[in-house]
Amino acid sequence: MFSSLTARIAAFGMLVMIALVALIWMLVDASTQTRDSFRWVTHSADVIETMDDALAALREAESGQRGFVLTRNASFADPADARIVAAHDAMARLTRLTADNPTQNMRARELSSLIERRIGLLRGTLAQARRGDFDQARASIAAGGGRDLMTMVSLRADSFLAEERALRVTRIDAADRRLTWVRQLALVGGPLFALLICAMSLLLIWGIRRPAGHIRRAMTALGQGDRSARVTGMMGSQEFAQLADGYNAMADHLQAALADQGRSEQELKAAHGALLRNSDTLRERGEVIELLGGMAHRMQAARTDDELAQVIGVFVPRVLPGIAGGLYAHNNSRNLLVPVAGWGGYVPQADGFAPDQCWALRRGQAHFVAEHGGDIVCSHVDPDAIYHCEPLLAGGEVIGTLYLEGVVEDEHRFRLTVMAENISSALVNHRLQRGLREQTIRDPLTGLFNRRYMEEALAIEIARSRRSGIPLSVVMCDVDHFKRFNDEFGHDAGDTVLQSVAAEMRSRFRDGDIVCRYGGEEFTIIAPGTTAQALSARVELLRKGITEIVLRQGGRALGSTSMSFGIATWDDAMARDGSTLLQAADAALYRAKRSGRNRIILDTPEADDDAIDLIPAPAPAQASVR
Repeated sequence: MFSSLTARIAAFGMLVMIALVALIWMLVDASTQTRDSFRWVTHSADVIETMDDALAALREAESGQRGFVLTRNASFADPADARIVAAHDAMARLTRLTADNPTQNMRARELSSLIERRIGLLRGTLAQARRGDFDQARASIAAGGGRDLMTMVSLRADSFLAEERALRVTRIDAADRRLTWVRQLALVGGPLFALLICAMSLLLIWGIRRPAGHIRRAMTALGQGDRSARVTGMMGSQEFAQLADGYNAMADHLQAALADQGRSEQELKAAHGALLRNSDTLRERGEVIELLGGMAHRMQAARTDDELAQVIGVFVPRVLPGIAGGLYAHNNSRNLLVPVAGWGGYVPQADGFAPDQCWALRRGQAHFVAEHGGDIVCSHVDPDAIYHCEPLLAGGEVIGTLYLEGVVEDEHRFRLTVMAENISSALVNHRLQRGLREQTIRDPLTGLFNRRYMEEALAIEIARSRRSGIPLSVVMCDVDHFKRFNDEFGHDAGDTVLQSVAAEMRSRFRDGDIVCRYGGEEFTIIAPGTTAQALSARVELLRKGITEIVLRQGGRALGSTSMSFGIATWDDAMARDGSTLLQAADAALYRAKRSGRNRIILDTPEADDDAIDLIPAPAPAQASVR
């Protein structure tokens, strides 16, 4: 049917592609339907959980109401109010969740109406009790109206939940059926697709090997001296027929060329010389590629800017011998090219230069001055300089430039091009690695180191302290009455407080100190080379600074805050993983809380009962010391 081998291969490829696309489409369609089914199962679970939350909140509100009315203890009233709000919010969310199901949505609205009536009774009783009319409040409870409403709520809720659970079971069954279909499709479609490929491949192989055998036998005979050997027989395809014709024509020309052997030998010698020259060029390029490969591997493995600069400073003079220069890369804001490395005696400009000062960066291609007056001189170069600027590109974007003193000869252009590509790739990879590492060790809210990094750093600092004998101290601290900000102003206000405190902590400690967010409103500071007594002076400045912070969120004033601190110094009796040291600092923090907050306690024998307390604070009014 197809006289052309190319047409056969194209037809085979088209058939395989159609089969593959069909299989992929069926798998994607089945997986999409399965995903939708599981999404609806999750939706039903969310509806059931929200209904349970609403009922639980309403019952807890009833308990708080009765506790307040019966005991006259006002501490029961606030939780009851909170649970009433939670029940109201849960029912509002339930109404939204069931908007896709008219029947369930109607039931949800009926339940919401009953619960709102019950909430109205609860709030009325609580209001009577708060006015001191406890007898009337107890009479309202004894009247039984709330109990009847709760009975109706429970009955309606049971009906609602039963319907939703049945719906969830139906959806789970649908998801299981679709998963079974996906599995069957993969088990049957995959082998069928493989059989199709094997069958078509065998046909193509047979169509290639038969004519290739005819050609091979003719070539073998010619190689053994039979200059009359020609390709005969059916080729089976246009391409092999053309190849056979070409071979036969070549044999004819070869037979004719033997008559002029002398001229052919000269031509062969000339071709041999060209091959030798090309071989030398290829060998030189191979050596350069091997050298650049070693350079690329080391640049990819570099973890710091200094290591990257060392690799570049060692390998670039070997790739471009006798040419001094430097590497500049964009800073984070991309408004300046900053020096990365220099070699061959060239000292890069410490302050860098603006991108528009380099013509290579403006044009997006190499810019060089091979002789005085030969071209425009870049503003960042001496006016009399002979130089070459090579832009570094990655993904079509300019990320830096190579500055080379002198002229880059034509035979070195290949080296320069490949080296620029390797350095560009290494710079992009280095920035990505640095960004990823920052994301894994930083707390996203405060910008401080996270707990995981703190634990690793503490173990390293303890090992260093054991070897060198230098002291190591740890500060555990947290924000006093932090819950008040969340309760009064919301969690966004709490985040504002944590960010303000974190900024103050960063400004008060040295570069060698490690400031971390331990969790919630609690922070940890690792201070190498200092004792608890010496560290307390700096911590006292921090404590004062925090009390002076004026906390604002948008245009809203949040007031002021304070922090309590516990300081401990490591000794050889403590665990090497830092757990004992953290426990000692936390115990000191606990004593600071118990002592009235807004103070510093040192974990030392002589300071067990003495706190650095420059701001008097009242005795704690609650059982919790946080």
